Amino acid sequence: MYNPTRLHFGRDVIKGLGKAVSEFGNRVLLVYGGGSILKNGIYDQVINQLNAVGMTVWEHGGIRPNPVIEDVDAAAALGRRHNVDVIVAVGGGSVIDSGKAISITIPYQGSGWDFYAGRYKPSTAVPLIAVLTLAATGTEMNPFAVVQNRATMQKLGGRNDLMYPRHSFLDPAYTFSVSREYTAYGIADLMAHCLEAYFDDGDASLSDRFVFSILQEAVVYGPPLLDRLHDYELRARIMYAATAALNRTMTMNGRKNAGDWGVHAIGHVLSLLYDLPHGATLSIAFPAWMKLQAERIPDRIAFLGKNIFGVSTPEETIVELEMFFKSLGCPIRLVQVGISADKKEEILEGMVHNQVSGNYHKLTVADYERILEFAL
Repeated sequence: MYNPTRLHFGRDVIKGLGKAVSEFGNRVLLVYGGGSILKNGIYDQVINQLNAVGMTVWEHGGIRPNPVIEDVDAAAALGRRHNVDVIVAVGGGSVIDSGKAISITIPYQGSGWDFYAGRYKPSTAVPLIAVLTLAATGTEMNPFAVVQNRATMQKLGGRNDLMYPRHSFLDPAYTFSVSREYTAYGIADLMAHCLEAYFDDGDASLSDRFVFSILQEAVVYGPPLLDRLHDYELRARIMYAATAALNRTMTMNGRKNAGDWGVHAIGHVLSLLYDLPHGATLSIAFPAWMKLQAERIPDRIAFLGKNIFGVSTPEETIVELEMFFKSLGCPIRLVQVGISADKKEEILEGMVHNQVSGNYHKLTVADYERILEFAL
């Protein structure tokens, strides 16, 4: 078990940012998204921390919600040109994932996509510090990063221990400005991470219990949070649950593949084709995938339902999961996000092109078709 990220959690933890950055030098590349941090005051707090310790800062804003390799390469070129010592990524999963890809691309003379395509294995990286503004992906405490390439029509995840953030700052108040819609998507995302671990190969009863506990946090605290978006305690509970769901220290031990990830592969195709929010693709894809698997792993699905929803069959489990996603306001069918049945062939082509499958539960083209029938 390995996790080198030092996590700073709680109100006003940003006050420690300057000291953490100072460990690595005084030349900083600051990356962030579309500008919400400029409106809600987070940008000013970060800049004040960096100025207080005498940092020289270069900025790359405009990281897109479904991160693209062009942003990574442009930011890496900026960091390489100015010989930066450390990256500070301020935002949600897309920004921090981009920061990770930038960190391993700066020491490399080519495109960061070479890492995702298997043509480049990093041996060094610029240290990354994360300031989280959206509870969802767990990227703040793991070595994974997802990037898409519109030229090749691929959205791929990569893993390398060099991509663990050195420090991550999590203030639940920094998520107050996240909309109800995207708060719900974050809850769906963290639940999907737990389910990907749970449906992998391996008899790991304690890891199952961690999964159930994190899912119960989401089920219990998610709905009231959506009615009280500025409730610090509820924000804190969901933020911690999202980190715990995918930090490689709790849910994946005893699993053969560190998760199945077949549903995420489906979701990546949907977001690649239609630029859908990641959490929305997962709330659609997971119930559909479970319907495919109901005859193959009925006991596993039923055991999940018993522990989370108090039901006894795989069919009841899937219904309860759909009802919960629906109660959050998350879509559970493609038509709810404007994708009709006439897009089926386009989606199938995207799934074939991206070789969608799980690490444990392998998927065939016939499986793709059944999953899409369930999702439409």
